[in-house]
Amino acid sequence: MELRLRVNGIAHTLEVEPQARLLDVLREQLGLTGAKEGCGEGECGACTVLMDGLAVNSCLVLAHQARGRSITTVEGLAAAGGLDRLQQAFIDQGAIQCGYCTPGMLMSAKALLLAEPDPTEEQIRLALAGNLCRCTGYVNIIKAIREAAAGEVALKDPAAGVRVGKAAEGERGQELPQGVLLGNEAGMAESAPAAGKVLSGEGEAV
Repeated sequence: MELRLRVNGIAHTLEVEPQARLLDVLREQLGLTGAKEGCGEGECGACTVLMDGLAVNSCLVLAHQARGRSITTVEGLAAAGGLDRLQQAFIDQGAIQCGYCTPGMLMSAKALLLAEPDPTEEQIRLALAGNLCRCTGYVNIIKAIREAAAGEVALKDPAAGVRVGKAAEGERGQELPQGVLLGNEAGMAESAPAAGKVLSGEGEAV
């Protein structure tokens, strides 16, 4: 079947199998391997991409559901050869360990910042509820998202950026103790289903 979609700003027309997942098309047909195959069940978040600006698990989205949509993968974050502010913040804060979860973390965080440029720590936690990090690097990941958010706000309002920058140093709330899990193991994904994720056309959490 024919599939037309836009990925990272580039229009594509592809022949895909009816049962093909968006993840398969991105990795195998377009060579965009940033989205990872983790659990294949929408539990780990390693395959997260943006569909029309909203975070989805590409392992649960059939390719045909992306027809006519705009898809952004982690490869699409770096514009004009430079890193996105969020990517740079992950580097600066040491938010990358083994790196397997990083693309999904970045995309969930990007969706959050697109919707809420100045999120609270609670909003950050909820946005990451569907993304598991087996290296338990959540503390620095949250710091990185705060840093990126402070930079985005500062670009729009320098005075506000000063206030947000201070909040990112600890005024916004208590930091998570080392090793706290934010995914299914902590029950957060069940208590806030699809936090940071959207619903598919069928109404099921993606």
